[in-house]
Amino acid sequence: MTKYILNQNFKMKNGALIFTLILCCASLSAQRVQTCKFAQRDTCDLYLDIYTPDMQPKACIVYVFGGGFMSGSRLGKDNVKYFNMLVQEGFMVVAIDYRLGLKHIKRSIGINALEKAVTMAVEDLYSAVNFLIENQKIYNIDTSKIIICGSSAGAITVLQADYMLCRKMEIAKVLPDNFHFAGVLSFSGAVFSREGKLNYKEKPAPTFFLHGTADKLVIYNKIQVFNIGFFGSNAVVKRFEKFDYPYQIYRFVDHGHEIATRMSVTLKETLEFIDNYIFNNKKLQIDSSIDDPSIPTADYSRIKPSQMKEYMN
Repeated sequence: MTKYILNQNFKMKNGALIFTLILCCASLSAQRVQTCKFAQRDTCDLYLDIYTPDMQPKACIVYVFGGGFMSGSRLGKDNVKYFNMLVQEGFMVVAIDYRLGLKHIKRSIGINALEKAVTMAVEDLYSAVNFLIENQKIYNIDTSKIIICGSSAGAITVLQADYMLCRKMEIAKVLPDNFHFAGVLSFSGAVFSREGKLNYKEKPAPTFFLHGTADKLVIYNKIQVFNIGFFGSNAVVKRFEKFDYPYQIYRFVDHGHEIATRMSVTLKETLEFIDNYIFNNKKLQIDSSIDDPSIPTADYSRIKPSQMKEYMN
């Protein structure tokens, strides 16, 4: 597999940003949105929105929102803006609900509560994807080109979903036996494991990582006690590298969790990844370090998971 290590000074010019926003506004007239109920959990109804371009979709991108498994919505303003940009590029976007497993936690977040929340979100993502597979003819979906994408808690969910699928875990059996995701887009994500180092029994989907190297909220490296571990992008990439799995990572030097919100700004890089790794099936490993102090930070960017509940309140 070809590997590239790059160092870049990564800035988006104001003119390019304005042009992107114009394209985003124009896309409002180039799409259709359908809302469907895809699952019921106890008394909780889960819905998804299907954004369809006025052309044959290049692929279907299933988006999982962020919010620390405590808050967030598929209808978030910044999320919808991002969906419009993807639709303008010819992609179908499916934005899903999932249960917020940490929403009612009143004390510090423990490892068991976090694991339960992640598992619930993955279960709901699988249900949404299975709904799309079962209704592929109705919605004109190529099930060989389903890409999962998420930010923060959503990025954890999509990385975890691909990991559990590759390990053929019981929770993944809702999906067809021969199903695999075409790709994974992770904006500051991680993977939870009770089996020590990550062990993909089957080859994972080509994966696109963005992560700040100073991120402590969703750890960039890893936290491991005996066999229980939470493995951030840097740790996941090391496993991809060792076993020659295709990936592309952008490491934002000295930045924290604000990188989780860089979806729209890095659209060009995301589209290049999809084109190279998914449409053209290139077996690449590309590792880029981005040193750009001008990227604005956020007040939550360097807090720890133990401080999340206090911050949200």
